[in-house]
Parts: sequence; structure tokens; C-alpha cells
Amino acid sequence: MQERVISALTIAGSDSGGGAGIQADLKAFAAHGVHGLSALAALTAQHTRGVTAVHAPDVGFLRAQIDACIEDFDVRAVKLGMLATADIIHAVADALLHWKPTALVVDPVMVATSGAKLLADDALDALRTRLLPMATVLTPNLPEAELLLGRRIAPGADADAALVELLDLGADGVLLKGGHLAETEVIDRFGSGVLRASFRSRRLPLEGHGTGCTLASAIAANLALGETAPQACRLGTEYIAGALAAGYRPGLGEIVVLDHFWRFRER
Repeated sequence: MQERVISALTIAGSDSGGGAGIQADLKAFAAHGVHGLSALAALTAQHTRGVTAVHAPDVGFLRAQIDACIEDFDVRAVKLGMLATADIIHAVADALLHWKPTALVVDPVMVATSGAKLLADDALDALRTRLLPMATVLTPNLPEAELLLGRRIAPGADADAALVELLDLGADGVLLKGGHLAETEVIDRFGSGVLRASFRSRRLPLEGHGTGCTLASAIAANLALGETAPQACRLGTEYIAGALAAGYRPGLGEIVVLDHFWRFRER
């Protein structure tokens, strides 16, 4: 019998426009040679100009999806994305406590591009107390990090200090993404215990869609393949930089969707 291939599971929301969410996660997994699994925690009706509707499935059905994936496949890493309610977060946390995945990447999807808060206060508390202590890597952007810490974060030394504060919330490692920070380059700051690293990339004059989802999934894929957390984050940021530079505009909006398979097109 053929040996099972390495798999990674995304538990997140679906993006009907194909640029972010589950759709982006699965493309990122495929681009890394990892078999992609999905458990839908939310359904969205959206395109390149915005979100028009959101539906959350029954938590019992969500748990059934998670169980079905982990029971049958060789799941080496799990990536979490949009978990809109406290009930969903608790259901996911209960499943993860039961299955104890080797690696867990938590992308705390809490703030819309418009700046609107996507989580109720009880859901934010559940995220902090139940999921962050299980995370191998937490990947907040600036607005999400500010919500988690309850304070504003400035560029430079203050962002370095915020990284330490985020680690105190319980994750083994944190990648504080630099896309929203007013710095000349995009500086993604990684911390894990006593280890600190920064990954720099060129800031492009465009608005990307699905960058956070894709980065977290690329990190999860690299963890599934056996990379350490800092190396998985470094490789993930390099992958995102190339995918964004090769991005395209598929809809009527101005946002750029990532080209997840840019490395194959360069050959």
C-alpha cells in the first residue's frame, strides 16, 4: 500500500472570490507540495470590491469536518483563519485539544480591510485564552496585534516591544507582520523564546488580497514539511513577496490577488 502523503488542514472561512480564505490556503498548500484539507468555519459572499454576506455553519458540522480530516489523513500542521464567534472558537479549541496536532498556525482574523472589528468581545477573549496558548506560530498584522494587546503600536522599537508582549500571551512563536507599519520596507518580526529575527521585503505600491491567509498557510505547509518555526516563517515571507509581485487583478476592483504558483511560472 502506498504511504500517505503529508497533509495540512485549514480551518477558516471560504472566499467566494477565490483570493483569500480557504481558497488561498489550499492553493498555498498545493504550491508547497502538501495535500490540502479544509474545514469551513464560515461562508462569505465576496468579490474584489467587498463582502456582501457571511454565514457561519453549525458548530457540530464544523467539528465533524475537523474529525473527518484528522481521522483519515496524515495531518502534520493545522492553520486557523476566520473564526467569527466564541462558539466556533470553543468548538475548534475542543477539537484541537482532542487531536493534538503537531503544529498549529493561528492567523487571528479580527479586523476587516476597512478597519471594522470582526470579533465580538467574548470571541476575542476566547481566542486569547483558548487558542493562543496552543499556537506554534501566531501571525497577527498590526490592527490585530493592537486588539490583542489593547494598545497602539508604533514602528521601530515599539513594534519590537510589542512582539515580546504578544509572546507573553502564550504562543510558542509570533510573527508580527509589517505590512501595516509605516516603515520603508516591509519588516516581519519573528520571536520565539530568546530567538529574534526579522524578514525584510520590498514594499509594493498595490493593495494585495489574501496575503495574511496565504502567509499563514505557507508557514503551516513548511512546518508540515519539517521546517523549524523561524525557518518556516522566513520561507513563508519569501513566498509571499514573490506571489504578491506576480499578482494580478481578476475582478472589477483594484485589489491584487496573489499568484500562488509564481515559482512554477518562472521555470
